[in-house]
Amino acid sequence: MPGGYEWLIIIAVLLLLFGAKKMPEMARSVGQSARVFKGEMKGLKDDDARNRQAEEPKPAQELPSAAPAPQQGSAPQASAQPPSQATDRPAGPTA
Repeated sequence: MPGGYEWLIIIAVLLLLFGAKKMPEMARSVGQSARVFKGEMKGLKDDDARNRQAEEPKPAQELPSAAPAPQQGSAPQASAQPPSQATDRPAGPTA
């Protein structure tokens, strides 16, 4: 990073190259560019945060518990739910 005397030399060279009238305009445009750049960087960070939040896996819904498997040698037990409510899928052919 330039020290105190180095900054003075840099400013003097800029004054000689561009003149005293152009320096305030140049400083103003550099400040506006820095503000635009800062705003764009903030927008990118916000977009990244929104994308990460949207990509997070959502908790899986609990599936209804299935009837216990029948033991060997015993007859299968009937489901406690009527057949129309036994599945979550609509009745009809599946594609």
